[in-house]
Parts: sequence; C-alpha cells; structure tokens
Amino acid sequence: MVLKVEKLTKAFGGLTAVNNVNLQVEEGSIQAIIGPNGAGKSTFFNLISGFHLPSSGKIIFKGKDITKLPPNKIAKLRIARTFQTTNLFENATVLDNVVIGNRLRTKSGVFDAIFRTKREIREEKESMEKAFEALRFVELTHLADQSIGSITQEQKKRVAIALALATDPELVLLDEPAAGINPDETDGLAALIKKMAKSGLTVCLIEHKMSMIMSLADRIMVLNQGERIAEGTPEEIRNNPVVIEAYLGSEEDESSKTTSV
Repeated sequence: MVLKVEKLTKAFGGLTAVNNVNLQVEEGSIQAIIGPNGAGKSTFFNLISGFHLPSSGKIIFKGKDITKLPPNKIAKLRIARTFQTTNLFENATVLDNVVIGNRLRTKSGVFDAIFRTKREIREEKESMEKAFEALRFVELTHLADQSIGSITQEQKKRVAIALALATDPELVLLDEPAAGINPDETDGLAALIKKMAKSGLTVCLIEHKMSMIMSLADRIMVLNQGERIAEGTPEEIRNNPVVIEAYLGSEEDESSKTTSV
C-alpha cells in the first residue's frame, strides 16, 4: 500500500468534518473519493497533504507516519496536490508556473541566486528540463511561453497537473480536476489521468462527474457527512443501496457539481 489512513478524524469546533475514516490505496492505482457536497472530501485531502492537522487517527505513506508533518515536508516525500480552483500565477508564463514545482527539489539559496553559482545554474537548468518534461506529459509544450491568463480553463487544469508532476511525486491528489469543463475536455482529462497511472503514479481524486469516475477508478470510497459509508469497485459502488440512497440516486442525472467541503 502506498497510502494507509487509519481512523482519521477532524473536528472544527462542534463540527466533525471527517469521522473515523479508513482507507488503503494501492501503488499505481486510481482511487476515487465521492460523496455529496459537504461530505468531507476536500477536508480529507487537506489532512493527507498537511494543510490540516487531524484531531485523531494516522496517515501512513509508504510505511512512514506523516500524520503531523507540514505541507512542505509532505510534498518533499513525494505527495503532490491540486485544488478545486487552479492556484496559478496569472501574469506568469505556463513554463514559469511549472518550473516552480521542481524548485521543491533544489538546494540553491539566496547566495546562489545573487552570485549565480554553479549550483544555481545547474539546478535552474534541471528545473527547466523537468518543467518541459511535465508539459510534454500533459501535452502543453506549445503553450510554454503563453501567460496563464490567456489560456483556457481546461488548459489551466493541465498546467496545475503539470506543476504537480514537476515536484516528482509518487502519489498525486487531484481535487475535482474536471470541474468547470465540458464533456469533451472531461474525456481528455480522464485519458491524462489514466496515462498518469500507467506511468507508475498513484492517483487519488475527488470528482462529482460520475460517468468519468465509473470508467476511470479502480476503487471508490464514498463519504457522507464525514463518514465512510462504502468502499469498493465501481460496479460494487454503483449497485450499493446505501450509496444510491445517500448520493447516486440524487446525482445520476447531473453531469457535474463544482463544490465540496
């Protein structure tokens, strides 16, 4: 198992957003997390990536307890994260945004930058090469010199994924990657996520587009009011009466939703 979550709980005052959740994610798999708005899905991601500290429970990544680590240390352990809303520098180029990802792996400091040391020059070149590699993977090299503000929403989603890939991750957390894009673009992103898994990455994603999830995920966990109510293959989830009542029954006729907790 790449990721093992044990009895994970997060309370905000009197609200328990995630309650006693267990999950195991296999290496190279695509694990989906679904559930109604407010089910605790994004909070769950925030706990794994270090943006929130759990109230209780454990998070184990490749045998290492990362429960209390901050986001920067978790990222260095090779867990990358995207967000519902793309957090990119709008006035910078696509390439410059992606280069930032690999800077996580560099050791140059202020002294190196001021005096243009050999280490700074070498690492700058390595970061540029890694960024181009990530852009090739997401098929956006032709937009490398374009500003983020001039590209489409779907392209921004791909840049955000490229930024995550530039950190050299082993596990990638994707928070609603297909939110706000059309069906054809959704199919393209689904193909990209499959490509990520085939390349050896482990992917865990939150998504509301059920047709995409059912055709993409190896396994699905369903959250409702902060609790895990089901976990299994797409076929098992599709036919689970508890899931149908809590979520799928009200969602099956909707192509997408864009918000969650």
